[in-house]
Order: sequence, then structure tokens, then C-alpha cells
Amino acid sequence: MSTSFTKLKLSIDGAIARIWLDQPEARNAFDDIVIAELTQAFTEAGAAPQVRAIVLGANGPAFCAGANLNWMRRMADYTRDENIADAGKLAEMLRTIADCPKPTIARVQGDVYAGGMGLVAACDIAVSVDSAWYCLSEVKIGLVPATISPYVLRAMGTRAAQRWFLTAERFAAAEAHRIGLVHEVVAADALDAKVAEIARALTGASPAAVRACKTLIADVAGREIDDALIAKTVEGIADIRASDEGREGVQSFLQKRKPSWLNP
Repeated sequence: MSTSFTKLKLSIDGAIARIWLDQPEARNAFDDIVIAELTQAFTEAGAAPQVRAIVLGANGPAFCAGANLNWMRRMADYTRDENIADAGKLAEMLRTIADCPKPTIARVQGDVYAGGMGLVAACDIAVSVDSAWYCLSEVKIGLVPATISPYVLRAMGTRAAQRWFLTAERFAAAEAHRIGLVHEVVAADALDAKVAEIARALTGASPAAVRACKTLIADVAGREIDDALIAKTVEGIADIRASDEGREGVQSFLQKRKPSWLNP
């Protein structure tokens, strides 16, 4: 299955959906069209019943250079209300990626700047080539990484953000790994093998449990460990144990057979 877009590509092959940013000549910088198409692509892939994992990649030397220059020129003349509406669409796109019911992997083959950092951080898992450079460049042009900040802060933490948000310095893939923005750093010729390895792990897990884990992380992260949170986690394990996939998973483990979601 494949769906046609003007500035990206979406293909679904079995359990894996692949979304490709496809403007290498523009370093995959995004504009309002790319934002709308990414929102649509992740919505479609997330709703496809056969899809168990989604890979976000890019064609060309850069993963994403942030905002397209022509789009920035148009925005320079926007009123405040127009800016709010425009930023709202970017926020909706990032939230669609972050809240996607299917697990997501960012396949980072090149440099990531500004808003592109939001794409990487909004995905559940990120794999980067060792040659990629990262940069939160907004303050250099008098802006702030406001819309992407919830996802980037969640990924790299407050202390790291206090340097990289404020200085707009570039940092290497090794530093992106050290601060938690990316999970794996590999040589370029090993990128696809590592992404495939992680995708296999995701597709081997219970689809319902993976969805529940994404919700669990969002519900628990940063919360005070109080009676309400403990009660929520107790209900969470009780609900999943009583579910069809929960029962099937435990029974297949005890009976030493493959669970139903791995059977053709």
C-alpha cells in the first residue's frame, strides 16, 4: 500500500509503515504543506489495522533543517492571530506524532535543526547516524523553540536544554545520545539494520500492550507517587491482565507457544 503526497511519501509494507520526508533539495525543511501532510500521514498509519510500527525517515543529506525559508518569509508578515493559527498546526502535527497509537521510530540519516528537533523528539525511539549534527538554532534569529519544547525537553531534560536552547550551538550525535535525545548512534551503513532490529522488537510485542505502555508512560512520567497514581497503575495491570491479548500472552508463555499476534 502507498499513499501519494506532494512533499513526503507514505508506504505500508506488512506491519511497518514508512513515512519519508522527500524534499532533499530543501534539506527537508517544512512548511504548512509538509505539516499538514505529516499530520495526515501519521493519522493514516496510526489507524491502519495491520501497522504495528511507523518509521519516520528522510531522503537526502539532511533529516530536517527546520522551517522552509519561503514559509519563514510569509510568516514575517503574519499578524499575531495568524501566527497563533500557524503555530497551532505545527503543535497539532507534533502531538499527532507523539500520541500516535502505534510506536514510532525516527531514522535520522543527516543533520537536524530547529523544528526538525521536534520531529525526532516526538517519536518514541530515535536512531541516528554518527555523522549527524543537531542544533536548536532559534535564538540566532530572535526566536525560541516554543512549540517543540514539550517534546525536546522531555527527551533531553531541563539541564541539557539550558545549554542547547540558549546557545544555539551545534552538537554531535554522540552528545545527542548522551543527553537522551536519541537512543542509538550507528555508522551510516548500519542505520537500516538497527532500525529494522528495533522494528522487529516492536512488531513482536503485543499490539495492545504497546499501546497501553505508551499511555502508561504519558500518565506516570513526572507525577508524584501518591495514592491516586498507585491506584491508576493497579487498575492498569488489572485491566491488561483481563484483556484478550493479556490472557493470550500469559497462556502462550505458560504453554511455551507463540502468541496469536505472531501467527500469520
